[in-house]
Amino acid sequence: MTGAAALVAAGRKVWWYVREVVGDTAYERYVEHLRRHDPDAEVPDRREFERMRTDAGDDPRKGFRCC
Repeated sequence: MTGAAALVAAGRKVWWYVREVVGDTAYERYVEHLRRHDPDAEVPDRREFERMRTDAGDDPRKGFRCC
């Protein structure tokens, strides 16, 4: 592997890690799960998904959440 190819490969790994840490891949994982377990279900768009995710985090029955 050349130096440039190694740098690109390392950059992709870092990008994947950053997306996982900040939760950017949550929507893709949700859609994949939904299609696998209930193919006929309506898939929300990303904005609707983020609203559902935010609302679930604001549930007072779940206790305090900092993030």
